[in-house]
Amino acid sequence: MSSSLHAAERGIGPKTVAFLHGFGGCHEVWRDVTSMLLPDMRTLAYDLPGHGLSLDFPGSGSARTAARAALTDLAARGMKRVHLVGHSMGGAVAVLMALAEPERVASLTLLAPGGFGPEINGPLLRRYAAATGKSEIRTCLAAMSGPLSQPPEHVVDVLDEMRRRPGQLQKLVEFAASMTRDDRQGAIPREQLETLKMPVMVVWGTDDAVLPVCQADDMPVHFHLHHVLGAGHMLAEEAPDLVATAVRRNMNRRGSRRLQPSLDAAAS
Repeated sequence: MSSSLHAAERGIGPKTVAFLHGFGGCHEVWRDVTSMLLPDMRTLAYDLPGHGLSLDFPGSGSARTAARAALTDLAARGMKRVHLVGHSMGGAVAVLMALAEPERVASLTLLAPGGFGPEINGPLLRRYAAATGKSEIRTCLAAMSGPLSQPPEHVVDVLDEMRRRPGQLQKLVEFAASMTRDDRQGAIPREQLETLKMPVMVVWGTDDAVLPVCQADDMPVHFHLHHVLGAGHMLAEEAPDLVATAVRRNMNRRGSRRLQPSLDAAAS
């Protein structure tokens, strides 16, 4: 089993942006977004534990495990300060990373993040986890997208290829069952979110069928919220130009520092 995460690295700019995909995704779903940030930024797009080329990462499954793994990888790369972008489950991972090591996180851009409320569309996620073949994957992606969005074929292709790896489909099914037990997800306490003093921008589609957009209603007041009218849950695929713009804008904002809690205390 591999004890390190896979990350696709591009660009040579002075600032580093790390991308954390959602459940069932992989580093390649960020391709359209990262292309718009190059060449003046360095980008790291991770395969989170149990996904893609990080399939065999030991102990994979929880957001806490993924957060620890990504922080360890960043430290091994000698990166003292990075900007984090996380989608869905990857959004929860990004928040846990920022709570654990705030001095390492320059900004947080969260796309329909997990952990902001208990509601989750368990049946749809479990269906997506078990989807095999391009047709089933495409149908699930369409159900998670806005009514006017079509899943990009290159994303369908890479997700189909990922699921063909031995053991990948079984692991996704197991993850989905654990994540959506009783059709609820773990939530990060509001008082912990309040302690995040780096710039935080939350982007949420108004037609999200996976995580209801109303979960953004009770965010800390210093978080910046951007609603995307007519968009669904798959924001990086549906509106990559908007996501890239949000990342750039949030990177240029300023925040304040705070004391550091432990990662265990911040677990969802």
